[in-house]
Amino acid sequence: MTKPFSAACERNREPILAELRRVLPPSGRVLEIGSGTGQHAVYFGAALPGITWQTSDLPSNHPGIHAWLAEEAPPNVLPPVELDVRSDTWPTGPWDAVFTANTCHIMAWDEVEAMFAGIARVLRKGGPLCVYGPFNYGGRFTSESNAMFDMSLKAQGEHMGIRNAEDVGRLASANGLVFVEDCAMPAHNRLIVWARS
Repeated sequence: MTKPFSAACERNREPILAELRRVLPPSGRVLEIGSGTGQHAVYFGAALPGITWQTSDLPSNHPGIHAWLAEEAPPNVLPPVELDVRSDTWPTGPWDAVFTANTCHIMAWDEVEAMFAGIARVLRKGGPLCVYGPFNYGGRFTSESNAMFDMSLKAQGEHMGIRNAEDVGRLASANGLVFVEDCAMPAHNRLIVWARS
């Protein structure tokens, strides 16, 4: 099949990688939630050879991930496993770190809640959770482009929308995750890091 392609993944992969080099352990197992096209996985995996990178997503996205892995994946990037965050069945942990990009604003809020609860179950003590994407602060958009993006999301589905960082932070705290840092990223995005207490 033709590989799916995300221009946003191409634009943001280098800034994200720069932060992941700082916050991820030098070796271990990383679970990526919502691998999407698979572009991030092959890029990060090649750049972080000490990491075993486990892709995951809903089955409908697996063919695209497989297409990227077939052409470009280093041996430390594993084929996708099925993960519906609402399911009680998650990839077997403990994971040394968890990474997810551009998922919170696509999922319904109850799915975001389920995702954080699941992460708390499978992330090892002290392990980092890295969440990339746009966030609001104090209920306000950080840019006009994010406000327009939010409108386009809601036009696709009422359950979608840019989340308030404070709401996500409270959700993380309720699941035993401790705030570590909030990194400004290009294009009005953030990389927020928590660690399991």
